[in-house]
Amino acid sequence: MKKIFGLKVGGLQSKILNLVLSFLLITIAFWIGLSIYNNKALAKVVDEAKAEQQQAIKDVSENTMHQVIDSSMTKTNALQAYLAEEMFQSLKKDILTLRTLAEETFAEEGTATPDKYPLPDPSTDGQATPQVLCEDGIDITESELLPIAGKMTDAMMAMYKSSNYTTNCYIGLADGTNLCIDNIASNKFDESGSIINFPVRHRPWYTGAVEAGDVTFSEIMLDAYTGSSCITCSAPVYVEGKLIGVVGIDLFLNDMADYVSRSASNGSFICVINEKGKIIFAPKDNGIFEVKLGEYSEDLRTLGNQELTDFINTALKESTGLRTVTVGGKELYLTGTPLSTIGWAAVSVVDKELTEQPTKLMLAEYDRINDESAKKYNDNANTLKTQAFIVIAGILIIGTAAALFVAGRIVKPIESMTTEIIEGGRSGKLFEMQDLYKTRDEIEVLAESFDDLSKKTKQYIIDITRITKEKERIGTELELARKIQADMVPNIYPAFPDRPEFDIYASMNTAKEVGGDFYDFFLIDGDHLGMVMADVSGKGVPAALFMMMSKILINNFAMLGNSPAKTLEQANHAICQNNEEEMFVTVWFGVLEISTGNITAANAGHEYPIIRKANGEFEIFKDKHGFVLGGMEGLKYKEYEMHLERGGMLFLYTDGVPEATDKNNEMFGTDRLLEALNRARDMDPKDVLTEVKRSVDSFVGDADQFDDITMLAISLQDGKGNKDSKEQNNEGSQQI
Repeated sequence: MKKIFGLKVGGLQSKILNLVLSFLLITIAFWIGLSIYNNKALAKVVDEAKAEQQQAIKDVSENTMHQVIDSSMTKTNALQAYLAEEMFQSLKKDILTLRTLAEETFAEEGTATPDKYPLPDPSTDGQATPQVLCEDGIDITESELLPIAGKMTDAMMAMYKSSNYTTNCYIGLADGTNLCIDNIASNKFDESGSIINFPVRHRPWYTGAVEAGDVTFSEIMLDAYTGSSCITCSAPVYVEGKLIGVVGIDLFLNDMADYVSRSASNGSFICVINEKGKIIFAPKDNGIFEVKLGEYSEDLRTLGNQELTDFINTALKESTGLRTVTVGGKELYLTGTPLSTIGWAAVSVVDKELTEQPTKLMLAEYDRINDESAKKYNDNANTLKTQAFIVIAGILIIGTAAALFVAGRIVKPIESMTTEIIEGGRSGKLFEMQDLYKTRDEIEVLAESFDDLSKKTKQYIIDITRITKEKERIGTELELARKIQADMVPNIYPAFPDRPEFDIYASMNTAKEVGGDFYDFFLIDGDHLGMVMADVSGKGVPAALFMMMSKILINNFAMLGNSPAKTLEQANHAICQNNEEEMFVTVWFGVLEISTGNITAANAGHEYPIIRKANGEFEIFKDKHGFVLGGMEGLKYKEYEMHLERGGMLFLYTDGVPEATDKNNEMFGTDRLLEALNRARDMDPKDVLTEVKRSVDSFVGDADQFDDITMLAISLQDGKGNKDSKEQNNEGSQQI
């Protein structure tokens, strides 16, 4: 490199100067050329840009509006349909409960003779009371069915008071009598004060249920006494193949009609379509869909509009998403959601023309702003030209001087730093900070970094050695914890070699070194076997410690002879006493009476058990759930019973089985679980668990296991105590 006037030609300093000057000259030349071009082509550019921007605004606005409407309408419609569906499902659940009550009541031996029949009493209006009605020519005192039905009065009163939707409930008997619960008695009298005869066996809800042979919903009809629109859910009651009567519950639809009417707002509204494609609820004068009664009502699918027909057919089966349909010359946004229980569909409607108004207003405002901006630009353009030439000359002068000054300050420290680093690489000497490097800029930061890096390199070697030793110690302790946890649960099979009446097997695969799932089984006495399946919140060592405590508590309380519900209550109380970390555990605990196959169980927020009858398929047993242990003190748990047949099998599991997830974030699910179980339904418990685990692993593939997978299966053998020909080994089933 040569020096000319103290400047190294070819060095960093000259390169910086050349770079700055080149950049300035290129920038100035480009700006001059661009200014000339803009002055000549300004009008054309503005017009083309305006047209493109207007189209872009229109496209973006319409697309955004479509997405907003799609999201809001679809979610709102689905929510409205969900609320309505919940109401009809609740009604169906109540009618099934009422039918079961009637079947059990009439199946009991013996009869009942009431002191008197509770006839309608006008003075009880506003109070829920039992009332007896009958058909013309029927003497209620001669009814053999009515006294038995009277046993249901207290249960029907309790159902009436506890339901959010029930306005009445009743049972119409096959002999023409009727026992009902409602709070209006005065409308059951004629003008002369006599009780109006009630044609029990001729009402649509009675005949429809008998014809269907199962739970059925009636058409919308007028209530026999109030005249209000209602729909009736009813079901026939048979005992030993003989029709006893029909139970029914009325659901008045005034609130639904009012809600639909209030939904009309600025071209949008909600309507309800029945299974026949007819509008049954819609706001008046909505200008699109008209509600017609009786013979005047028509199926919208017969109007010759294929788009509308396809939409309605889809809405009655599944959620449609947002669709554009032309009806009566108007483009409409439509979205529908089925009400599966009753076969209807809820439909939300928005006039598409209304959604285009924001775009039109935006385009008009854009034109105004664009015109004003163009005028201001033309006014200032000439002034800027003169100012620009003056600024360019000043930039060239100042830029050259600044480049020379800055280049000198940069080069000298860097040269010294480079020399010291090269020397340190040869001799091993650490880089040290010097006053020359204290430039209060990036050079000083770089020097400090080199200085800090040199010191940290030595410290890093010391730290990495210490960390490696610590990691080895922790790994050893975790392996010990895994072995301790494995020994906490039964792991020797056959578990009860001297008990041929049943065969039991369990497995536990943890997601980490130690897990929070656990199972347990133990003989309480010679004829009772306790079974536990549980899942602790969280993972790792904390969950494992909580698991051990929970297992010991449940086992101890169960061995005291407590019932499953009492065992969970005492365990919950003990856990809540010292639970500052607010951890909890879901538990299924059952006691099998080995001689009979009867199981008494209680569920604290755990997964549903799955049971297989002899020579049958596995089915989910949807039991009653209580709250988790450790979640709240003072909880009570409900027990229920189930029966395990000889040759049948009970399968218990944690949520790690159905929630196992593949690389596409799709869960294994209960449907695949049932398929896997039914493929292995003729196998012994060990092979059943092996088949389920194989199916889960095949589904998950290369995805990581994020949750513990724990399973237990028990089968009752035949009277001779014979088991399958396959022999179970004596190895533990845990894989931790």
